[in-house]
Amino acid sequence: MRLLILADIDDLHWVHGTGQAEVLLSCGDIHDEVILEARQAFGCPTVFAIKGDRDFDKPFLPPIIDLHLRVERHGVLTFGGLNDSWRYKPRGFVHEQNGAKLVLTGFPYVDVFASHNSPRGIHDTEDETHYGFEALNDYISKAKPRLLVHGHQRVNKETEVGATQVIGVYGYRVFELAEHSSIVGT
Repeated sequence: MRLLILADIDDLHWVHGTGQAEVLLSCGDIHDEVILEARQAFGCPTVFAIKGDRDFDKPFLPPIIDLHLRVERHGVLTFGGLNDSWRYKPRGFVHEQNGAKLVLTGFPYVDVFASHNSPRGIHDTEDETHYGFEALNDYISKAKPRLLVHGHQRVNKETEVGATQVIGVYGYRVFELAEHSSIVGT
């Protein structure tokens, strides 16, 4: 399955070309209009998204499906997600470490987990803004999703954590996710 993964795009319109993907997965800090334009440019029938710390507190425009603390299925794969980043400002989609742990407690296994923030110690920094969530490390350890994608850190990095591939996205990335094997990045 080909995934188009977006995160932290400041543009007001999609200017990143065309292609093909089955699922668009937005990891936050992107205007809905840009998500919808990317969907059209890549012919994505399914769009899942979570919100980042700079997003507005309003529902996504249709047909974008809000993935925050939900499990959705596309074909044989399951998808789940978490809004938010580290609480570095007084309002918005932000959590303290304990708040993130609380909302993820008992969240079930999914093949692909989308988060705005990264796991603690993986692609994050020690500054006030880009501190990762320990709750995501706990989730990886317990649930072992095949893929955890995140934005917020403004990096394009891949790190293996046990059986989980953690991918930081800044802008957009296209991935082939085999139904029962490893991920191949493009």
